Amino acid sequence: MKIREFAVEMWMNRYELQCELNLAETCVESLTVAELLAMAGRTETILSELLPLKLTYGAIEGSDRLRGLIAGMTETAQRENVLVTHGAIGANALVHQTLVEPGDRVISVLPTYQQHYSIPESYGADVRILRLREENGFLPDLDELRALATPGTRLIAINNPNNPTGSVMDRAMLKEIVAIARECGAWLLCDEVYRGTGQDGDGMTTSIFDLYERGISTGSMSKSFSLAGLRLGWIIAPVDLVHPITVHRDYNTISVGMIDDHLAAVALEVRDAILARSRSISRTNLAILADWVEREPLIDWIKPRGGTTAMLKYDLPVPSEAFCLDLLEKTGVMMTPGSAFDMEGYVRIGYCNNEAVLREGLARMSDYLAQQGVCADE
Repeated sequence: MKIREFAVEMWMNRYELQCELNLAETCVESLTVAELLAMAGRTETILSELLPLKLTYGAIEGSDRLRGLIAGMTETAQRENVLVTHGAIGANALVHQTLVEPGDRVISVLPTYQQHYSIPESYGADVRILRLREENGFLPDLDELRALATPGTRLIAINNPNNPTGSVMDRAMLKEIVAIARECGAWLLCDEVYRGTGQDGDGMTTSIFDLYERGISTGSMSKSFSLAGLRLGWIIAPVDLVHPITVHRDYNTISVGMIDDHLAAVALEVRDAILARSRSISRTNLAILADWVEREPLIDWIKPRGGTTAMLKYDLPVPSEAFCLDLLEKTGVMMTPGSAFDMEGYVRIGYCNNEAVLREGLARMSDYLAQQGVCADE
């Protein structure tokens, strides 16, 4: 089986340890173990919880405690609908591996996380791209989706909030997409790894599992929960799909680490506090970024409504990878080229890291852009 290089992961692997200021980071600023335990009130008791653990494989599907907590983040899921995975990356891969056969029609939005079109493409699927366009606020054109969703379509893959644009589909739009999926008989996978980072209200988008009998939600502890180091995610799916996914999972994961499972449960037991912290960081930092964009004549954007990233459109005659490499070399600031998302002419910025890092990175980028503008005028 041949598969395309995973462009964004290759970029991050190559450069994130070389930069001074990482504005390519996509997680809300990571929690330390000490911060997590303090928020959970477990600083004095955690060793008494961990020391008795016998480090076996543990519960294969994930502990009952953790699966119940994950189910509790939806309106209708039960513990039996939840399968714990090695990050959302493992969750998404397992869904595609279980559902997609050669020749199946798979519809994926673009831009999105590359898994959702490159994995089914590698299986020989008939992959159709639903491009998200700036003029639509990077939201899907439902007429285009209807045209692509021919009878027998196997899977539609969406991402809400969207990575990399930060667009957010509300409940009404999701219901329309469900109607399209139901009409053609498709499964509907929604990558919800940024759920909880919306800019309005409590920040929570509607989970697709709660709207559709063939809806599949994936998520993780990485982005809105600031605990990427746990490498823990999940699938929420109809019970009759959980079993075949588990069959595939037995061949590559077996179980997640018991300590990761335990700490994820500790975190989800205080999820309101963690998500409040994430909302504070994302809303404060997006306001900083919005002020900066307004002052930069070479930068334009569609302001995100959720997530942790934004696509910045730059007015310079240079490919995005060359732009990012030059920026990194001259300023120490790392961003991600739009070419990693098949979106040339843009760069992706992650704005939910440390506020001081964001401010300094934007200041250096302003100096860089000013110099590029002078060169262009010459």
